[in-house]
Amino acid sequence: MSIIKQYENLPDADIIKEIISGKVALYEILIRRSNPFLYRAGRAYGYNHEDVQDLMQDSFINAYTNLSKFKNRSAFKTWVTRIMINNCYAKKQKFSYKNEMATEKVINEKSTPMFSSQSSKNTDKSILNKELSQVIEQAIEKIPLDYRMVFSLREINGMNVAETAEALDISLANVKVRLTRAKEMLRKEIEKMYSPADIYEFNLVYCDLMVSRVMNELNKNK
Repeated sequence: MSIIKQYENLPDADIIKEIISGKVALYEILIRRSNPFLYRAGRAYGYNHEDVQDLMQDSFINAYTNLSKFKNRSAFKTWVTRIMINNCYAKKQKFSYKNEMATEKVINEKSTPMFSSQSSKNTDKSILNKELSQVIEQAIEKIPLDYRMVFSLREINGMNVAETAEALDISLANVKVRLTRAKEMLRKEIEKMYSPADIYEFNLVYCDLMVSRVMNELNKNK
């Protein structure tokens, strides 16, 4: 049995202890668990696929470097997502002249659930509809960044209010207000029932590539 198979069902906190003790290869498990969250956060921030992958690699390496500082007061995915968001912000500040971010307008506030708890059993078939995926992504990108990030973390990544507030470093009340405002603008565009997994999908091919990239970088520093 490989070391990954041996530990893959353990909670994040236990895996982190093992990594800190010297089992670096186990970091692959945390990367795979967090890949979709970071990818969607980066895409929601406004970066293209290639830039998001670079930001993800940097974020995973940042997290690994500071793993001993992880206090387990929140989920690892929340902690590393916050690192990713900070890196997205830093990149925006450094290269703002490239106009990587979309321009936005203010929207109205109204509170109603956007996605139901139903999960699509035909996700693969839905993803094949590229035109639909583009419509959804373009609709999300029209929302101002502050609202877009809350929507992405809550409705697409499935974080709760507390996790979203921690990842974005805002209050619980701000999370709720921004989410309702984001939903109002998106309602007419994506009210049809689609799985959140259809949006900004990070499939197995990209997941394997990210694991390889990060682990190769970590092995260089041994």
